Amino acid sequence: MGEKLNEIIGSISSFVWGPPLLILLVGTGIYLTFRLSFLQFSTLPYALKLAFSRKQDKKSEGDISHFQSLMTALAATVGTGNIAGVATAVVLGGPGAVFWMWLSALFGMATKYAEAILAVKYRDKDKRGQMAGGPMYYLEKGLGMRWLGIVFAVFAAVAAFGIGNMVQSNSVAAVIESNWNISPWITGIILAILTGLVILGGIRGIGRTVSFIVPVMALFYVGAGLVIILGNLSLVPSAVGLIFSDAFTGQAMAGGAIGVVIQYGVARGVFSNEAGLGSAPIAAAAAKTDYPGRQALVSMTQVFIDTIVICSITGIALVMGNLYMNGENGAALTSTTFEHFLGPAGAVIVAIGLIFFAYSTILGWSYYGDRCIYYLFKSQTAILVYRVVFVLAVALGAGASLDLVWGVADIMNGLMAVPNLIGLLGLSGVVVAETHRFLKQMKAEKQGTAKQTDDISHNG
Repeated sequence: MGEKLNEIIGSISSFVWGPPLLILLVGTGIYLTFRLSFLQFSTLPYALKLAFSRKQDKKSEGDISHFQSLMTALAATVGTGNIAGVATAVVLGGPGAVFWMWLSALFGMATKYAEAILAVKYRDKDKRGQMAGGPMYYLEKGLGMRWLGIVFAVFAAVAAFGIGNMVQSNSVAAVIESNWNISPWITGIILAILTGLVILGGIRGIGRTVSFIVPVMALFYVGAGLVIILGNLSLVPSAVGLIFSDAFTGQAMAGGAIGVVIQYGVARGVFSNEAGLGSAPIAAAAAKTDYPGRQALVSMTQVFIDTIVICSITGIALVMGNLYMNGENGAALTSTTFEHFLGPAGAVIVAIGLIFFAYSTILGWSYYGDRCIYYLFKSQTAILVYRVVFVLAVALGAGASLDLVWGVADIMNGLMAVPNLIGLLGLSGVVVAETHRFLKQMKAEKQGTAKQTDDISHNG
């Protein structure tokens, strides 16, 4: 009975994440890219500067800074997908899948920008004065479709317990047991305590914690990847060349099936950066910002960092190592590849990276679920109950068999995209109008700075 149920859930998941949804996700990104006049390319340097600037907006409404909002969103997306997901894409789709991950991310930046701009514009406050926003709010207040907002909130709240919780703690427990022979239940209890200490304090506690963890873990993993790439520069041209050639031929894997290469590349790219799924705008809505467009630019950089930087490190290293046809898959393949180049330390680096990536994902998704529960019940008691149950689920997930949980969470994660994309397409005119308003403000700020400089020069 259990096997049959898993088979049914697996079939539904494959259908949900099939070509129609992937085409809709990428198609929305392409549509928004053209409507926004390729904004993600022209403003990326400014967006990165804004995201990592020490000067943060403290006067505007919001709970956390631009940087903390970005780190919360990155915490939820920089996870097992960056290590295991990329490996799966390369094994099942071939090296060319990496190219399609890149392409989907470039268009996904426009999607992420639009999600954030709407999240800030239509955000609300809860009874404690903390921000509440995301697709459920712009579906209700922007499109007047509260029922669709409820649908999104239900899907996201369920997904938070699966892909954002139990699946992650299970991955951490498996890695620790494999490397250090510690019982999954011990790992689960420790992880639950660490999670509880952070999330019971709400978004401010989460923001402070991930603002430390995410940069450290990303630099740690990217640094190791760069050591591999820079230490084996002679292998880089052929690896990158294979990624590009296989992207349009599919000859390296899958019997020349180019459609398989594209599908796995796009699917794993979206799965990693979550552009279009509607999760990250929930964090964007909490940011202190004067214009929706300003936070939208910051949120847009999440896709760039997650996929163009971190996933690329994994993907290029995997193709350089040329071990993806040896039968291994997922995190095990990435671990073997790093070990191939760096010795035993490589496997340890991947293990530590996976632990912190997964833990940060738990923290980020805890907030997403929190805001969805508030939207559904408008009750602080419901939020407290949710947080307690969420912490208990972390411990349970570490030692349980999660085939069914993973399947259901996978389905909920994909279904989240449908109402969110309806909101993005239906409110694309609002996105364009808000963008024009912000670009005028940016131009005025630049002219004001230039005038200030001239005045100082003349007075000098």
